[in-house]
Amino acid sequence: DPDPVNGFVILPDLKWDASNPNSMYLVAIVHRKDVKSLRDLTRQHLPLLKNIAQKSQHAAQRHGVAPDQLRLYVHYQPSYYHFHVHITNVNFENRGMCAGRAHLLDSIIFNIESVSGDYYQKAMILFVLDSNDNLRRNDHME
Repeated sequence: DPDPVNGFVILPDLKWDASNPNSMYLVAIVHRKDVKSLRDLTRQHLPLLKNIAQKSQHAAQRHGVAPDQLRLYVHYQPSYYHFHVHITNVNFENRGMCAGRAHLLDSIIFNIESVSGDYYQKAMILFVLDSNDNLRRNDHME
């Protein structure tokens, strides 16, 4: 979708061999440069988020995955600060889907629509650090 505000590209993730639908792993990367992470999302981003949710279903179907077999989620903290959504088959297991890191797109949309338009600016968002994460080094803990 080339729209500069609500558009994005969907690409195969490098973790997927692009042949086995059970391990399908795609990533939707938004065109906007002003959305870096979950913390930036507000009510104004709902059209973008819903667009990703809808068009992800079509992309997955082209790879043999039914819409009811999709898991769409966002990492917090992300691996890179340009907003992107992970699109996987529910059968695909990986560390990135663990509690404390992954936030389901449907829940994100619900929180912004039903709880507060600025939910993610106010929410306490806990996250898990890997044991080798730079934030765990002693020089960061002073």
